[in-house]
Amino acid sequence: MKKAKLLQTPSITFAGGIARAVRLLAMVIAVVTLTLVVLTPLGLREQVSLSGMLFLVALVVTRSRHRLSTLMLMVMAITVSARYLAWRISATMSVESLDLMLSAAMLFAELYAFLILVLGYFQISRPIVRKPLALPADLRDWPAVDVFIPTYNESLEVVRATILAAQTLDWPQDKLHIFVLDDGNREDFQHFANDVGVGYFSRRDNRGAKAGNINAALARTNAPFVAVFDCDHIPTRSFLQLTMGWLVEDDRLAMVQTPHHFYSPDPLERNLRIFKTCPNEGELFYGLIQPGNDLWNAVFFCGSCAVIRRAALVDVGGIAEETVTEDAHTALRMHRRGWRTAFLGVRQAGGLATESLSGHIRQRVRWARGMVQILRVDNPLFGPGLTWPQRLCYLNGLLYFLSGLPRLIFLTAPLGFLLLNAHIFAAEPVMVLAYALPHLTFTLMATSRIQGSFRRSFWGELYETVLSAYIVLPTILALINPRLGRFNVTAKGGLITTSYFDWRIALPFLVLFGLNLTGIAAGLWAASTGRQQLDSVLINVGWATYNLIILSVAIAAAFERQQRRRHARIVLRLPAMVERSYGNTVACELSDLSLSGASLGHAGNEIERGEELHLTLRLGEESLPMPARVVSTKAGILRLELATLSPERERFLVRALFCRADNWIRWADERRLDQPVRSFLDISLCGLRGLIQLVVNSTTSNSTISRRYT
Repeated sequence: MKKAKLLQTPSITFAGGIARAVRLLAMVIAVVTLTLVVLTPLGLREQVSLSGMLFLVALVVTRSRHRLSTLMLMVMAITVSARYLAWRISATMSVESLDLMLSAAMLFAELYAFLILVLGYFQISRPIVRKPLALPADLRDWPAVDVFIPTYNESLEVVRATILAAQTLDWPQDKLHIFVLDDGNREDFQHFANDVGVGYFSRRDNRGAKAGNINAALARTNAPFVAVFDCDHIPTRSFLQLTMGWLVEDDRLAMVQTPHHFYSPDPLERNLRIFKTCPNEGELFYGLIQPGNDLWNAVFFCGSCAVIRRAALVDVGGIAEETVTEDAHTALRMHRRGWRTAFLGVRQAGGLATESLSGHIRQRVRWARGMVQILRVDNPLFGPGLTWPQRLCYLNGLLYFLSGLPRLIFLTAPLGFLLLNAHIFAAEPVMVLAYALPHLTFTLMATSRIQGSFRRSFWGELYETVLSAYIVLPTILALINPRLGRFNVTAKGGLITTSYFDWRIALPFLVLFGLNLTGIAAGLWAASTGRQQLDSVLINVGWATYNLIILSVAIAAAFERQQRRRHARIVLRLPAMVERSYGNTVACELSDLSLSGASLGHAGNEIERGEELHLTLRLGEESLPMPARVVSTKAGILRLELATLSPERERFLVRALFCRADNWIRWADERRLDQPVRSFLDISLCGLRGLIQLVVNSTTSNSTISRRYT
């Protein structure tokens, strides 16, 4: 048998060599062909014919859902966009000083967008759908885990549920050690930790912010694995059982990251009323980018909802403290040292989103500054230990946060012609359309195909627009001096007692909106008087009109809607019992639940407002009555306010509300795939509603707009 294998080895090696040579030859031919397609200059008729032919091929390709079809769309989009940029550089740059300056600025923005597009396509070319790996059958072989819950200035009301949920994790209790890492040195936190039986750490200073807080706790603990949860991220009971299998199996796996899921709407979702109907901003990252990173062993640590091997942290000197995005920086260091990371795309924790748009922007500004700091102090393109795919994945993640300046250029570019009579494109308008429209169309088609489950078309530009004016200066300063700025904590759990329009946050959007509106008026006037060519004016007016649509939605997002509930209500269909004071019980169905209240259907018409009773929920074989008061009995729905609960009852409520293993798995699964035309109509309607609301509020004498919230 061994002899047969030896005799076959040369032929197998020869066949393998031929196969590699064929693949290499095919790759060379493909690269040469695409290069010729990109660089060959064509006249108007030939360019239109080529674009039309490619478009017909794309329509055929999109009928298939196979991965190869998606890769073909990526290649076509890159080819058409590269052809557009080659034409831009070779045929549209003016020699006039003002024209050249504006054209160069526009070209810079376009080259940046193309680079992000290409890196992004590479990053997500083959996302891995990783499944949980079984743990050893013998519980004695399960390792010990330290659970860290860092906190600084959040209220105890926000943190309590996370602490109680951590105690319900399905893990041997003698191997589960929970610690509250309180950088605020608060007595009520220490008392609560002591009351419920978890560890409590504090320190005399806040050196290193969150990273320093975790590093201080690492020095005082010794379990081989550490699970980290932001203080508002409440884990399900199955978190460790689903994540630890991979870490037990692979002793060079440093970390398993899971998605950050938010059960409360972020400011854009709440203010634009798109919660659960449109994908959350973070779903693209956790639904597509992190699984794509997993292929290249480039999964980022995201600061929470992850389990990390202590040996890997010790190997890199702990959590990185040099930048304000300590999580991604720590992952980069682990990858440099040869450790592997993994992403498990199963929602196993739920957290609170930021309440206000200003808070949302502050959080993103910190992320942007921190990622640019990494680009300066630990650039992934240089230094040892990384593969080229890892370097490119990190580079894309870091460069994305430099989008502020390019986005502002796109938002103001048509004004150069409409207001200043400057020509960004030194070409005939019909040629601009012949090259630009295919570039935009193929990019839209490919992006919609790739991201359709995780982001709607055009919404990404909204997210960039909202941040653009605010991240430009911090990112530029971070490029110049990465030590500038400091860590700031994102507030969670606040209330918005009165609806108001945040004029301060909206000011850049209003200014840009006014400039584009003025440009449209000026351009139409110039065309009507014969001062400008109508076709050139129409192209730039169309561009400025699109800017108005995106900016109007950004303005609409600045209308902060009232949020007076202390705790987010979660839709929950469970049977329940209501026990009245004289012992009578009424069967009902729970429709939603929070840490402070509940709504139930068909509870009985005889129950009156203000009545005190007990709500009983059942978890498997367990049930526990919780005291409550009737707030409302309207429309056949019984609304209850829960009384202050003992730690035992509160822990039971947290288990029922947050800790079921399947709690978030099917969150918004019924959402449709992206349809670009419908998405454009949806975002246009959001912008129209925002403008109407702005006009109504601006002209109302008895205004209810407030500039502050509690």
